[in-house]
Order: sequence, then C-alpha cells, then structure tokens
Amino acid sequence: MSEALAFPMYNINRADTGALWRAVQRLLADGGVAAGSLSPSFVGEALLAHWRHPGLVLSQTCGFPLVTQLPDVQVVGCFHYTAPGCEGRNYRSLLVVRAQDSDNTLADFRGRRVVCNAPDSQSGYNVLLKMVAPLAEQGRFFSGVTFSGSHRQSLIDLRRGEGDIAAIDCVTWALLQRHEPELLSGLVVIDRSPLAPGLPLITAASTSPETLQAIRAALKVLVSAPQYREICSALFIGGFSEATRQSYQVLLDWRQEAAEAGLHQL
Repeated sequence: MSEALAFPMYNINRADTGALWRAVQRLLADGGVAAGSLSPSFVGEALLAHWRHPGLVLSQTCGFPLVTQLPDVQVVGCFHYTAPGCEGRNYRSLLVVRAQDSDNTLADFRGRRVVCNAPDSQSGYNVLLKMVAPLAEQGRFFSGVTFSGSHRQSLIDLRRGEGDIAAIDCVTWALLQRHEPELLSGLVVIDRSPLAPGLPLITAASTSPETLQAIRAALKVLVSAPQYREICSALFIGGFSEATRQSYQVLLDWRQEAAEAGLHQL
C-alpha cells in the first residue's frame, strides 16, 4: 500500500512535496482515514499504475488522463494555485520558446517542431491541439513532435534546440522559477493558453462516501489552518474546492473540436 498516498504532479522540490505529504497524512489520520501506516514514496514513471491502485487514498492526476484512462477513480476536488496564470481552481499553459523567437506568435511556428511532455497531457499536448487547430492546414501544423517525458525535460530539450516551442503548465513554470531559475535561462513565454480545470485530486473507486467526505474535510483544513500556511505557500497552494468528473468534460470537448477542424494529432 506504499503508493496509496502521493502527490506526484508538482514534485519539483522533494522537501516541499514531502512536507505536504506528511501534513495531509496527519490530517487524514486525524479525520479517521486509514492513512497512518503509509509512508512517502516516489511514484516515478509508473503513474497509471499508481492512479489505478485499488487502495488509493489520495493522489493528484492530470485532467486528460482522468477523462481518457481513469474511468473508475473518484474525483475528490482540486487545489487552487496562486501561480501566475491560475484563476481559482483553473490553470493554464504557457507557450515557451527560445529568446531568439521572442517576437513570434504561435502562427509563426507553422512547420516547426514542438516538444511535449506526453501525448496524454492536458497542459503539454491537448491544449496545443486546441490552440493550433484553427491554424492547421490539411490536418497538420507542426512539422514534427517529440515527447520528453516531463515538462522539466521539455524545457531542457527546448534549450538544446531539440524542439522550437513547448506548452508548459504554469504551476510547473512558477516552481522552476523558484527552485531552478537557471533551467529557464534563454527561454521566454510568448503566449498563454485558455483556462482549464486544474489537476484533479482523486481516490479509488472503492473509497466509501464517508471516507471521501473525510478526505475533503482534511484538505479544507490544510488550506485554511494557519499551521499549514507555509507548507501550502511553498507549493503555490491557495485553496481547495470539491469537484466532479463532469468538471473535466471540457477537455474532451477541446479534443473533439480539434478533430472536427481536421486536427487529430499534433
């Protein structure tokens, strides 16, 4: 059960993520949720297996995998982030390029190369489908797409010239500005995406209604109690609200709109 509680999505600084994990574990245990025996673990690349863990108490996923690959998990809610680009529980992506392309618009990247973190990423892939669909010709816009495995690696690849543009989650960008500013040297933001519902917090399908409400209550304490303010601030967490799976239907709508415009993939 070591993977039944984790926060894998914004793990830029392990110490900050660890502090969040311990605070949430304590709040869950105090609320009667069976979390006291759990220990922190680094999920790594086995994200789908982690999210599908039959004993999953709480984790954070991306909105697009939620609506395409995780039909059985329950949505707990969503953190509200205070990073630039976020509004309430919504967030957006930033279009990042090398400094020499700083005067360009998205349209100027027709026929150039895009680097994405993963094909099932809302912030790194699906949002680009929405944004380039009106610009595509004969079902294409970019000349090629490569997958880096993470937003952080996408930025490294961009700096190396292995791609010309990338869509980066604005919370990830803010965390990297705080902890690894040298990684962003020579890169600039030229545009911002439309808002989308933020990364959902999820629990297993087997989690009882009573336990689900206890998890939500614990997260409300996390974002409101003074003793957790520093922990939340370190991760740009400014609030929490309950949410449902239906809140993320818009992400499928974006994919469908792009398909109707003739763009089925980048």
